[in-house]
Amino acid sequence: MANDGNVQEPKLKKTVIPNGLKFVFGGTAGMLATLFVQPLDLVKNRMQLAEKRTAMRPSSAVVIGHIINKEGILGLYNGLSAGLLRQATYTTTRLGVYNFLTDHFTKSDHSAPSFVVKAFLGIVAGAIGAIVGTPAELSLIRMTADGRLPLEQRRGYSNVFDALFRVVKEEGVGTLWRGCTPTVVRAMVVNATQLATYSQSKQILIGTKLFNDGISCHFWASMISGLATTITSMPVDMAKTQVQNMRVIDGRPEFRSAFDVWTKVVKTEGILALWKGFTPYYLRLGPHTVLTFVLLEQINAAYLNVVSK
Repeated sequence: MANDGNVQEPKLKKTVIPNGLKFVFGGTAGMLATLFVQPLDLVKNRMQLAEKRTAMRPSSAVVIGHIINKEGILGLYNGLSAGLLRQATYTTTRLGVYNFLTDHFTKSDHSAPSFVVKAFLGIVAGAIGAIVGTPAELSLIRMTADGRLPLEQRRGYSNVFDALFRVVKEEGVGTLWRGCTPTVVRAMVVNATQLATYSQSKQILIGTKLFNDGISCHFWASMISGLATTITSMPVDMAKTQVQNMRVIDGRPEFRSAFDVWTKVVKTEGILALWKGFTPYYLRLGPHTVLTFVLLEQINAAYLNVVSK
């Protein structure tokens, strides 16, 4: 006869977020974060594409002032539709694939994958996301660069879909993936560096006893991680920007490859030119990372709260 004192409570089934929604939530968080940092992306692209005409390169403040003066305050948001599509494609895929792979490699005892495995999964997810997001990336580069050109040289895309349609019509569908290689390499470098430095920075900050594992700690860890990521990824990002914005004149492209970009830039402007746009790139990367993951956590929590009712 069963002992009533040993009757076990039925286990409540843990609510999980479906894999499809993980993709959607990741992209949504990235798109919301982009609304805040899009101007910094535009400034970074303008600085990377600026030709050296004087001994002193223009600062971020000078570039921002010039944009507002020539294009108005809303000019800082030129290319926003492309920035949002980039998040809808790149971030959706990157975070979705990463979460899917992490779940797949989680052991039966629910212990998380090792740091090395997580780093590898991040690199794989970043590469896949970059391939999917390259057409939007190319559109973003061109749309943010347009305002710096004389009127007769501007492409004049009205929005990201107009950009994609005209690129296919005027240059061929393959052009949508121009610069795909440096875009993929950049994504792999960014993901590898971010994973390593963010985790380590957070551990060190918590170890000082000055921080709890909360938003403040996450913010500063992201800014430290962003600095390391900016240093390692900017040369690849600069090459990507130049290749995706270049024109083909008489059947000959301005650059043959990322290596050709680096060679020409270093020869004409010096090696430090590989880090043009450092400040806006850095100021965008850290806050965008914080905003994306904080927003993602809030979206996930809201979904679980609604479903569990």
